[in-house]
Amino acid sequence: MRHKGGASETDGRGFSRHDLGNGFSTGFGMIDFLAQDATALAGMVAKGDVTPNELLEAALAKVAAVNPALNAVVLMQEDTARRSIAQGLPRGPFRGLPFLLKDLGCEAVDFPSHNGSRLFANTKYKRNSAIFERIRATGVVTFGRTTSPESGIGAATESAVYGAPTRNPWNLDHTSGGSSGGAGSVVAAGIVPFAHGSDGGGSVRIPASSCGLFGFKSTRARLPDGPYAGEGWAGMSIDGFLTRSVRDTATMLDACAGPDLGAPYVAPPLHKSHADAISRPPRRLRVGMCDTNFTGGAIHPEVAQAVRDAGHLLESLGHHVTPALPKADVPMMMRAWTDIVAVGTALSVRSGLNGRAMTADLVEGVSRGATVLAETFSPLRYLEAVGEIHAFGRQMAAAFSDFDILLSATLSEPPAKVGRFSHDTEDYLGYRIGPDGIFAYSPFCAIFNASGQPAASVPLAMSKDGLPIGIHLAAPYGNDEELIALCAELEAAQPWAARRPLVLA
Repeated sequence: MRHKGGASETDGRGFSRHDLGNGFSTGFGMIDFLAQDATALAGMVAKGDVTPNELLEAALAKVAAVNPALNAVVLMQEDTARRSIAQGLPRGPFRGLPFLLKDLGCEAVDFPSHNGSRLFANTKYKRNSAIFERIRATGVVTFGRTTSPESGIGAATESAVYGAPTRNPWNLDHTSGGSSGGAGSVVAAGIVPFAHGSDGGGSVRIPASSCGLFGFKSTRARLPDGPYAGEGWAGMSIDGFLTRSVRDTATMLDACAGPDLGAPYVAPPLHKSHADAISRPPRRLRVGMCDTNFTGGAIHPEVAQAVRDAGHLLESLGHHVTPALPKADVPMMMRAWTDIVAVGTALSVRSGLNGRAMTADLVEGVSRGATVLAETFSPLRYLEAVGEIHAFGRQMAAAFSDFDILLSATLSEPPAKVGRFSHDTEDYLGYRIGPDGIFAYSPFCAIFNASGQPAASVPLAMSKDGLPIGIHLAAPYGNDEELIALCAELEAAQPWAARRPLVLA
């Protein structure tokens, strides 16, 4: 959206406008967060070309303009954001940029949360989480939260606490993914340049694939969990970010990486940093390409072709690409993941109920089903499932002896229609591992939550219907820097930044 007036014009509210090129103008409601990534915007703030207040005004105007269609921004704290600017922002790498937190985890005193659930609506916190403190230190201006499904266990974001589904900016009939579906939606729509998310079974990478964004899941324990959680889902869950560029993710990861006080375990140390890694191409790599799911089953033909196209692109860059199918017990892993998450859901639900009945007005169907299932387990089942997850991680580590990178799709098909993964059903097992369930739709992502390996979704393709198709890349445990360097190389070879979702028309 280019302002048509002169370079020194004001809008009557005291906001100066300066033409910054590339279709980007400052002023109330005039800033286009799709014209530049967060790194470029931060540079403009540092040079004085735009102010934090102007960026906040633009984000608030964009919320008013497009959020009614998307239903992605919730629990706005405008006064808190203005106060943080007035008091002086930390001089971090993203000073002055508007930012949103996922409405699940990332606990913060100034940002109450529903946690995606009517059961936990308007929860307030007495102290900040470690991940929030590190995000705040980057200098961002947080002004609210983004929608998430109840318990974070879905590949779509349609929680009852928000009154309506969250929709995909590329096509409002389709889901933006989950569980960081609100984050994916707001970044793709240009409400903010980047946003916080988290990933326990693909919850950053699924929205990234669905919304045409970059999503990176770090090696297990690369980012802090405390003090509100010792670990997420037996170590399978980790925070992350939805961004439009690889460099934005690299900088945020460098700012937030490292254990918090008392962390039960830590990730292998980085050689240098994510930002340093993307400053040069990686070595030429052995890439195993899988254009089916990991048990050899067929995926959507357009998605399979996108995987093969990505393989050809990697070959053109000098990497060695060969067909691959990792030898690992995927069905065992899927059931173990499902049972661990059921136990986690039951623990959360029972603590929230505090003795009340588990009724439909408080807890959604899938969470009720998960709770009931968990309470049928033997007391031994949880540790048995954790042991199965760890055994699977060893299987995947062995599989990577044949290649350096595993290439696949992120999802088995383009983004699903809204309502397909509604939480109304109480059949939790069917919802997760049934023939039409989440794992059939997303058979790749949770593999690497279980193994703890770093993995990323790169927005390299589009369907014939104009929906994003993510390409998934995974690396051995601890090899985050090599993986993100490869993602940056792909971004340079086949840029995606110019794409804009249809909702903006």
